[in-house]
Amino acid sequence: MVDDSYNPHEIEPRWQALWADERAFSVPNPSPGEPEWDERSTYVLEMLPYPSGELHMGHVKNYTLGDVVAHFRRRNGWRVLRPMGYDAFGLPAENAAIKEGGQPREITERNIARIREQMQRMGWAIDWDREISTHTPEYYRWTQLLFLKLLECGLAYRKESLQNWCPNDQTVLANEQVVDGCCERCGAEVEKRSLEQWFFRITDYAEALLDEMELLEHWPERVLTMQRNWIGRSEGAELVFRVEGTEIDLPVFTTRPDTLFGATFFVLAPEHPLVTELVAGRPEEEAVRAYVKQAQTRSTIEREEKAKEGVFTGRNVINPVNGKRIQIWVADYVLMEYGTGAIMAVPAHDERDHAFALSHGLPIVQVIAPQQGEVDVQSEAYVSSSIDDVLINSSEFSRLPSPEGKRSIINWLSAVGLGEKKVSYRLRDWLISRQRYWGCPIPVVYCEHCGVVPVPEEELPVLLPEVSDFLPKGRSPLATAEGWLQAKCPSCGGEARRETDTLDTFVDSSWYFIRYCDPQNTAEPWNREIVDHWMPVDQYIGGIEHAILHLMYARFFTKALNDLGMVGFREPFARLFTQGMIHHLGAKMSKSKGNVVMPNPYVERYGADAVRLNILFMGPADQDAEWQDNGIEGTSRFLGRLWRTVLDAAEKPARKPKAPTSLIRKAHQTIAKVTDDIDRRFAFNTPIAAVMELVNEINRGPDDPGVRFAAETAVSLIQPYAPHIAEELWQRLGHERLWCEPWPAYDESLLEQETFELVVQVNGKVRDRLLASAEASKEELVELARSSPRVIALLEGRELRKTIVVPRKLVNLVV
Repeated sequence: MVDDSYNPHEIEPRWQALWADERAFSVPNPSPGEPEWDERSTYVLEMLPYPSGELHMGHVKNYTLGDVVAHFRRRNGWRVLRPMGYDAFGLPAENAAIKEGGQPREITERNIARIREQMQRMGWAIDWDREISTHTPEYYRWTQLLFLKLLECGLAYRKESLQNWCPNDQTVLANEQVVDGCCERCGAEVEKRSLEQWFFRITDYAEALLDEMELLEHWPERVLTMQRNWIGRSEGAELVFRVEGTEIDLPVFTTRPDTLFGATFFVLAPEHPLVTELVAGRPEEEAVRAYVKQAQTRSTIEREEKAKEGVFTGRNVINPVNGKRIQIWVADYVLMEYGTGAIMAVPAHDERDHAFALSHGLPIVQVIAPQQGEVDVQSEAYVSSSIDDVLINSSEFSRLPSPEGKRSIINWLSAVGLGEKKVSYRLRDWLISRQRYWGCPIPVVYCEHCGVVPVPEEELPVLLPEVSDFLPKGRSPLATAEGWLQAKCPSCGGEARRETDTLDTFVDSSWYFIRYCDPQNTAEPWNREIVDHWMPVDQYIGGIEHAILHLMYARFFTKALNDLGMVGFREPFARLFTQGMIHHLGAKMSKSKGNVVMPNPYVERYGADAVRLNILFMGPADQDAEWQDNGIEGTSRFLGRLWRTVLDAAEKPARKPKAPTSLIRKAHQTIAKVTDDIDRRFAFNTPIAAVMELVNEINRGPDDPGVRFAAETAVSLIQPYAPHIAEELWQRLGHERLWCEPWPAYDESLLEQETFELVVQVNGKVRDRLLASAEASKEELVELARSSPRVIALLEGRELRKTIVVPRKLVNLVV
């Protein structure tokens, strides 16, 4: 009698141990000239986790997606590189240690051990020989070397400027880490502080970051749009306004030089370095200083959205096109990080300037008009930039069409030496220094005689010292490490002190994918020939929330390394897939919201295969999904049904029928469907539905001569999703090591039986799309629709009043 008990807790550890013993998914680097060098190689990678805690269901989705792709490509004849590591430095790990009251290293390494155990328990096919962690000296030695390379070529520099300051995390933040005026990590309102900091000159690559997007044809357009908007390329003119009675010139960038004759006042950001000089010793000085101090306490979003306030400096500038005196104001709706921190205010044609002019009784002069009709700029700004607009009140440029007026005014400014055509960017240089303990030390020293001196390469790594008190206090805790702080100047041999700020953790993650290619190399960060063999990453998977942080930083780093001759490619990731987020209790799953669902209890109850299968069956992988406990019960039941079905089929003789049976046809159609969905459509839920349907067909025709072939097909196709049960059943069917078996091929001549995409609606709204047999009855279509996890969640607790079936098209469930 067939033993029909499916026990994942007995099966899964056994296969995990076998994979580990055989190092089943480890892929050594080939040497040039060896046969493996010329074999098809592919690099599949998911964004590495922060070890600030354990993995939650959002991570499970991410890494299971990568697992399916890796298994699929491996079985299609590729040598697959799929490594793993930990983004272990930085605020997430340090804040976790502060919360627990332990040392960052101790807490981080404990979390890494737990995450590794979780990953292995999930059965993910990872090359553990390549495991790295960014907090180890073996890794950050090379992070420091790369910093020195960028310093040497002028891409790293230090300067004093006004910076974003998080009062909660007690550190500066890059512009990309400020969202709506708040710290993207903790949500605290960001302040401004003047500090001397380290930067990477990412603005040198603004044009390349835009132009070379043409290489990213397999990236989501949404991500590229987000990066384009953040880089913010604008064409216009830079011109200078001379402060009346002085030799001081104030440069301004404008995208609307055609409105220059309408500039009726001038505005400086409160942080502009010349504000103090302009009001020094004047009657307005006290009021201006008070206003500047008040403005610095406001967040960016507060400044942009509040009523337009400001203070007059008592100074004027001269409008270069008409020689008119216009007042200089200080107002916090102008931000130092955009443009030059100064604007020519044209209230007739800018809403913010218009509101300011009305508040302070400043003149409003119209200089742009539609060809037909009139507008009242005294009551509302006319902000059109239509090519049909014409210039008015603009001296000899009047009546010119707006585009021609722009060109003519720029040419005139250039001819008289008061301006020139220019391209400006919203992007600012990347602020990389942090006043926190848990990070990569910056490898420079400060010498009274020699200034800033790089630490020699042979002295790397500069080790992060242990400190008793690492709590943030507004300055780096490394400043208290007296023994470590004192150093010898590499240049003159005199006394020097080390840099006490640490590197932004995004520096660590801007090159980790390269180190994976050659992680055991102790002589250099990587061997270029090996890296160029594997890279760029063929398939990168991760969240869209990293679009203008990690993803853009990694692109910049790669381009800089290419220019330095260290890599042979310009972009790090050839293909990018951004998976949807897992939500719980109506919000994105995150530790800070307290709504995380951990996989461990579900793995303990249902097994890893059921968890893996459920997380990808919840809906299209690129869409958000709400976690539902009842969904995993359904996938667990399916695995039990698969188990019984295949064991029953294993008892039947392996025979080849003279002609294809309906079940054999169905198996070939399922192979075609699953292959196309994973390989071409990058769809991951529909292949599961297709295998479920094949299993149902097997159970409907247990006496079909093709039952054994169909069972083997079902097991083979489900293997990327549920590898433990697949390997066990494959062995019960008399075979070995399914993970090494070629992916099943289909016979196109057997694909004639029609299937169609069934649209599933609830109350008339599309909720899912499922593959259905053209021969299915109305009852079977309704049953298929009601088995969808997305539909199950919508039907829970509601009364089904009516079902509408349109054959070969849709099922609408009315509740």
